[in-house]
Amino acid sequence: MDLQPTLAGELVVLRPTVAADWDDLFAVAADPLIWEVHPAHDRWQEPVFRRYFEDALASGGGLTILDKASGKVIGASRYAFPDAARAEIEIGWTFIARDYWGGIYNREIKRLMLDHIHQFFDGAVFVVGERNVRSRRAMEKIGGILQEGRIERGDGTLLPDHVFYVIRAGK
Repeated sequence: MDLQPTLAGELVVLRPTVAADWDDLFAVAADPLIWEVHPAHDRWQEPVFRRYFEDALASGGGLTILDKASGKVIGASRYAFPDAARAEIEIGWTFIARDYWGGIYNREIKRLMLDHIHQFFDGAVFVVGERNVRSRRAMEKIGGILQEGRIERGDGTLLPDHVFYVIRAGK
């Protein structure tokens, strides 16, 4: 499976994140309001975002999100932790500029990512901070099913302060 495909919809294009994306992605991420209910609420700060960005590059699954009409970088997302035993892969680390909030962009981003991975995995896992009400509502809008009691990521990491949502193929 290609963890860094180029995916295009009507509104957005997702393409592999590269080192040259730093300036554009940090310009978006430097808005503190994007992170105010996120567990990493300080990710708008350069050293904290630098770690996020370097992890995205190292993961081999980072995707940069562009507004299709303007070509402007509007955010990022990532595939990670394929779990063959559960036939799942995680989608996450997503952020988009506030001008693109409101549902239609996030829905298309997730639909493109889900359509791609559902060719290879039955389920997509989304890990959301327990108190991140905004992201939890967004997960429910796109069909995420809360996994009661689940606290383990595909790589075995325990995250007791997060909740897990799953979207299965065909849902």
